Amino acid sequence: MKTTPKRSTVYFDPDLYKALKIKAAQYEKSLSELINQAVRWSLVEDAEDLAAFEKRKNEPNLDFEKVLKDLRSRGKI
Repeated sequence: MKTTPKRSTVYFDPDLYKALKIKAAQYEKSLSELINQAVRWSLVEDAEDLAAFEKRKNEPNLDFEKVLKDLRSRGKI
């Protein structure tokens, strides 16, 4: 069953809007298609990040200063 798209008003910075219009024309897509695709990618990336955090939640925390000191002592930074 196909769902009906939902309408929303979004306000873009004028330069961003211009860039989106140009990109839409280049790829022969509508602004809605571009924005939907970008939002999907962003949500997928967030889901991947959350999954990675969950997978690593039991790993020990590292002290940032100790890590920096170790990297410096090994000539990595």
